[in-house]
This record gives sequence, C-alpha cells and structure tokens, in this order.
Amino acid sequence: MKTNKHKILVLSDLKDNTNIVLKNTANLSKMVDGEISLFHVKKPTDIVERESQLSAFRTISEKHNITKKQIEHFVNHVKKTHGMTMNYSYTFGNVKNEIEDHIKKHKPDIIVLGKRKSNPFGLGDNVTDLVLNKFNGIVLISGNEDTIEFNDQLSLGLLDGKNPFTNISFTNELFGLTKKPLKSFKVVNKVDNLSENNSKNDFKTVEYVFERSDYTVKNLTNYLSKSKVDLLLIDGNTENNTKEGLNLSDVKSVINQLNISLLISNNNFSKTIK
Repeated sequence: MKTNKHKILVLSDLKDNTNIVLKNTANLSKMVDGEISLFHVKKPTDIVERESQLSAFRTISEKHNITKKQIEHFVNHVKKTHGMTMNYSYTFGNVKNEIEDHIKKHKPDIIVLGKRKSNPFGLGDNVTDLVLNKFNGIVLISGNEDTIEFNDQLSLGLLDGKNPFTNISFTNELFGLTKKPLKSFKVVNKVDNLSENNSKNDFKTVEYVFERSDYTVKNLTNYLSKSKVDLLLIDGNTENNTKEGLNLSDVKSVINQLNISLLISNNNFSKTIK
C-alpha cells in the first residue's frame, strides 16, 4: 500500500500565467494524492540595479519582500480556492544552477512548468530544456489558457508513443477517470509500411498516423490544435531504435507551437527520443 504522497515541485517565474499553472497543479495533486511545493529563483541582475553598496543592500531587501509577497499571494489563492496548503521557497542566484541543486536535494516525483507565450523553451534561462535533460520523472508543462479538469470528460492524447505511461504509478487513475478514448498521434516514414507494433492495453484508442515529410510537424500541430485534446502525453521512456517517429527537435517544435498542457513521462528525455 502506498504511504508516501507524490512530491510535486512547481518551478515558477511568478509571471501572469502562475494562477492557472497552480490551478492545474492543484487538480493534478488531487488526482495523484500529491503534496505541492513552489520554488522560484531570481537572477542577481534582476536585483542589483544601483551602484552603491548601501543601495544594493537596500534593493536586495526590497526584492526579498516583494518576492515573498508575490509568492504568498499565489499560495493563499490556491489555499482559498482548492483548500490545500503549499510549501514554498525562493532564492537569488544562477537560475539553472539553483534549480538543478534544488531538484537533487528534494527529489520530486513530478515537476510542473508554465509555458511562456513567447519562446516556451526559453523559460527562465532554458529551464524547460534543463528539466527535460536532467530530471528523471514526470513533467507537466501547463498551457496558458485552459484549465485541466481531471474528470470523465478529460480528453487525452498520446504523441508518438507505444506504451501509454505504463511505467508511472497513477496510470490507472489517469486513464480510468475519463470516458473518452485515447487519441494517439503517430509519425511513420511510410504509411504503407506501418506495422502493428503498439503494445496491447486496456484503453480504447483512436490512432492518427502521419507520414513523414517536410510538413510533418506543421500538419501534426495543426491537427492537434483542432482535435480538442486537453492533455497531451509524451512518453520519453519509449525506446526508439529505428528511424521511425519524431526526433527531439520535432518534439520541441510541436511543444512550442501548441498551447495545450503536456504531461511528459521523462527518463533522460533528450537521450531516449531520437
């Protein structure tokens, strides 16, 4: 029997989309029985803007107070609307180094990121790239517009995967709560050579196959945008020893062009999706 809660870490830049990121995190936490913590890093260049040492110390103190009040505003909003508490911490320093150290120290099971409206993979000094390359766990990249409601109307999509998240502990909860079929989006070199190599599962699945071309990513993202998928699953643990499927660059392009939420089953993402 499971006794420990899933540890969910939100890496936040405290931008305008923070409320919806935390709302999606809270909804996920309720489904997986998780405990949430928020971590924020502020770059020194965002703090010290004055020349004298005294002014610099005063600025740092001011930024501490402002940052703490910002975080407490978001945390209190989650407590009020969802009835759940959330731990938080913040620091000043190199964004990538501080985040990597925090992940190593606290060992979360799930990391949640927000998606920036411009250059999503440039989130906070390429935090998204850092997490996908270094973190072995589940990554939720929250969209900016729609809230993920984990109920029987949840529409799930699977991008280029064979085993829909059979390696994570809350698979049954995720797939069991929705009445809608799983939409699987797959890329192959030749449709004529398509083989039935998908693993058998208990989930009703509708498969969409795209033949690789110069317009593969564009066609795929256009179709995904129209397919009304609420949460797109990307299985980074799928071993791909052939030239079929999407490479990492393709996947990044799909992610950049979509504004839906993504749940990535990650195991050295950049090494396994080739």
